[in-house]
Amino acid sequence: MKIPAPAVVAAAALLIAAAPPDALAPGAGAAAACIAPPQWESVPAAAVPEPLDAAQQILVEHLSRRFAVAASATEPMVAAAYRAAHEVGLDPLLVLAVISIESRFNPIAESSMGAQGLMQIIPRFHLDKLRAAGGEDAVFDPEANIQIGARILQEYVHRTGTLEAGLQFYNGALRDSSAQYAAKVMAERERLEQVLRARGTLTVATNQKGI
Repeated sequence: MKIPAPAVVAAAALLIAAAPPDALAPGAGAAAACIAPPQWESVPAAAVPEPLDAAQQILVEHLSRRFAVAASATEPMVAAAYRAAHEVGLDPLLVLAVISIESRFNPIAESSMGAQGLMQIIPRFHLDKLRAAGGEDAVFDPEANIQIGARILQEYVHRTGTLEAGLQFYNGALRDSSAQYAAKVMAERERLEQVLRARGTLTVATNQKGI
């Protein structure tokens, strides 16, 4: 019998504890509950990230409702997506769109192909990045997963030369001439932008490629 990794056990336990009551109702789905990882809960008060700006808070509210994830758990994930996007030069709405499509903001999501965490990273292909982040279990740490996933996506965009091809490469579907995955991600990104436009808080500067 395979023994779950400590990071997975801790995430699963806290995921149940932090979820709103209605998220645990029968049939709510795998992504119905989600929690802030232990790292965020145990940081000293002085090290807690600054409050989110108005646009980020609106996205927290929207994503929390859409994916039935506790707002207290969604907030650090949105903040991490903005930080990671800034570090690698991507559009934060694009990073959030990838998370939406890949895992529906479930930090312990796993696919039949071995992809894990918020941005569905396949550990065996990115061991160097995971080891630099503390080990293979870092794939289930939302902050680390988002940072690594954003870096992988940025590398693929740079390698292929276009955002569309980079997204297809990220999904392992580079040969799909219809680019369905890229279209799905960009449609999700557009929905997020519309949410911000509707509230008059669109502050994300992007170029025509959405990078």
